[in-house]
Amino acid sequence: MRDYAKWMADSVIARNTDLTSYWAYEFGLTLDGIAEVWKQTQDEKYFKYVKDAMDTFIGEDGSIRGYRVDEYNIDHLNNGKIVLTLYQATKEEKYKKALELLRTQINNHPRTREGVFWHKEIYPEQIWLDGLYMGATFYAKYVNEFGDVAEFDDIAKQFVIAKQHLIDEKTGLLYHAYDDARVQPWANKETGLSAHFWSRSMGWYVMALVDTLEVLPKDNKHRAEMLEIFQNTVDALIKVADKDSHVWYQVLDQGDRKGNYLEASGSSMIAYSILKGVRIGLLREDLKEFGQASFKGLVDEFILETKEGNINLNKICFVAGLGGKDNRDGSFTYYISEPIVANEPKGLGPFILAAAENNLLN
Repeated sequence: MRDYAKWMADSVIARNTDLTSYWAYEFGLTLDGIAEVWKQTQDEKYFKYVKDAMDTFIGEDGSIRGYRVDEYNIDHLNNGKIVLTLYQATKEEKYKKALELLRTQINNHPRTREGVFWHKEIYPEQIWLDGLYMGATFYAKYVNEFGDVAEFDDIAKQFVIAKQHLIDEKTGLLYHAYDDARVQPWANKETGLSAHFWSRSMGWYVMALVDTLEVLPKDNKHRAEMLEIFQNTVDALIKVADKDSHVWYQVLDQGDRKGNYLEASGSSMIAYSILKGVRIGLLREDLKEFGQASFKGLVDEFILETKEGNINLNKICFVAGLGGKDNRDGSFTYYISEPIVANEPKGLGPFILAAAENNLLN
């Protein structure tokens, strides 16, 4: 099989994909994928591409174009991961200063009464699965590099409490979001939960689990529980995968419903998490075969070669959320009504990461 991680990274570069217009989590996510290609190939062109992109944001004094701590948007922490990669590779002081600036957001980021980060200050009292990937994983990688290991308890608590609120005991799947105040129009007045299992939100969640467990100390008191959460969640996701392609529907458990479709970004995230989980010993070895079948499904279902010799990633949900100015209601109809696009960074990054993991397992 061709090296799809390299091929997609080359395609992103050839297309001049916009990864620098503003401080966006999905741009950092795609650069994370390209950085993995650099690590695997040792080709400096990939490192230069990543560094050049991030240097459009980061000043010599560590300031970050377009970022404000006091916006308290958990999404804006995600790019700290690629900044950390650059710091580890170069030891340039500006990257360390930028990381410290991002880390200050965590000190005062609003939290629920149980101590879980709000998704955004403009989304009060709300826990979204997406936020665990954006915030807790950066926090974990920062602590692993510079911090106080006692902070790992705060990080693990984010996962444990979020799971307690968001899990559906019957299926083992997790709802997209939880409103602790039970006032949002999308939230069930009894439970505070949104109505559906969205593939990309669960993709963010399992990526967050595998990437955080990778750096969580072996002796952390929450590690066994987090590992069990990860293993059980993967088992629940495997049960709702499409039987033929081994990839996942936009609304995970309703594959037979009119309008539902196999979706590339969530599927790539879940495949990545399974492949990496097997590789680093967090999942059963017998799941390797399923992970590789899922990666083949990504290629068969979503990848098309262009006449220029690049590859496109198709069938990506452009965006989906809850509430906000558009009053997104979290219904099945809502999730399938958002635009379906190609080559969007929320899918490109996870696809490259999944392909890079598939390379390492082959």
